[in-house]
Amino acid sequence: MTLAERLPSAPILPPPVLATARLRLRAPLREEALLIAALANDRRIAENTARIPHPYTLDNAEGFLRYLEESENETAFAITRTDDVLIGICGLIMKPHKAPEIGYWLGVPYWGHGYATEAARAVIDHAFEDLGLERLEAGARVSNPASRRVLEKCGFQWSGVTLLRIHAIASSAPVDRFRLDRGLWASLKSWGEARRVA
Repeated sequence: MTLAERLPSAPILPPPVLATARLRLRAPLREEALLIAALANDRRIAENTARIPHPYTLDNAEGFLRYLEESENETAFAITRTDDVLIGICGLIMKPHKAPEIGYWLGVPYWGHGYATEAARAVIDHAFEDLGLERLEAGARVSNPASRRVLEKCGFQWSGVTLLRIHAIASSAPVDRFRLDRGLWASLKSWGEARRVA
């Protein structure tokens, strides 16, 4: 059985399409499992996220897409350029008795172009405008200053350091924790070019 036969082309979840000046964020497609696996299969990505294993295989990507089908607590967006080239994933995890958390990763060839900040701002706007959330949280490994800069550019405020289990290194590592409240977000609404356009 081929991948196409096992995974027909269809959106996993029906989140809205979020558009910015350079990006479209939409539901990941089942047929993109191979591309997701290829992008995520880099130790530099895995070591900076809590849940991505290394190596990251097609089975891992397919499992992630199946999980999204069944999850009531997590929404993921495929980050694509306007030419629909998939470059990463950004999402929201709803947590009981805690503020929802935003997370993201980009394929290494797309690092350093401001895409993570642009995608995160779109999801943040969605969280506050469309979902009516009051607060968001996020984390970045202490050893990942690029992710910390993304969060700071999005208005997140540092709230402390904690240890977090990192699947790829089979150990815990220090993670900077951040939070963004609705009031601060509202005062920073002038995201510039990275604001949602749809």
